[in-house]
Amino acid sequence: MVHVTSARILLASIVLIHAGVAAAQEPPGRQVVVVAGEGVVQAAPDRAWVSVTAESRASSPREAQRRNADLMRPVQDKLRSAGLPADAIRTAGYDLQQEWDFVNNRRVSRGFVARNTIEIRVDAVDRLGEFLEMAVESGATSVGGIRFDLRDRARLEREALRLAAADARARADAAASGIGRAIARVVRVEEQGVPVRPPIPYVAMREAAQTSDAPVIAAGEMELRAQVTLTAELD
Repeated sequence: MVHVTSARILLASIVLIHAGVAAAQEPPGRQVVVVAGEGVVQAAPDRAWVSVTAESRASSPREAQRRNADLMRPVQDKLRSAGLPADAIRTAGYDLQQEWDFVNNRRVSRGFVARNTIEIRVDAVDRLGEFLEMAVESGATSVGGIRFDLRDRARLEREALRLAAADARARADAAASGIGRAIARVVRVEEQGVPVRPPIPYVAMREAAQTSDAPVIAAGEMELRAQVTLTAELD
């Protein structure tokens, strides 16, 4: 048993010595080139979110709540009857507060205000103005906070990333060619975080000659960007 252990220790020592010699005899590190690549994909939004608020006031909190429910209920009913599915309407906030005035340096109650805000998702962006008009006609006191997005965002983000990687590889080839070298292999590709540029919605009222008073919503285009850093070894 003792001899076996000694033999193993001796063998391990020989392996370590040879490994050290081999490492010392390795050629110096090869030269690399590091480049950045970018990919951009533009697409028209096909989904939108908008906030719809009903606000009511009364002398008592219960009455303010009742009036608010009377305002918001027909708004939601109208939106559902127009084609919005149940999962496209959600409560974003509810608030009930007492309001005050200062008269002769004294705080005097002005009553209570109730606010109920829902967020609706519209998958037919070309109907967004129509839904806003319905909400206001049905009792909403304010609408706003329009946000646009893409239902197929993940696929488009991957496409932007593919373009960024291809751009980085082309840049690496160009850099290597410029100094009379070539790319031997890609060592590393790292994705960089890039914020999405959402479109700025343009809202305008229809011309008076038209029968509808629905606002015209111009969604524009969304821009998805991807950036990568590529490290490649020169031949």
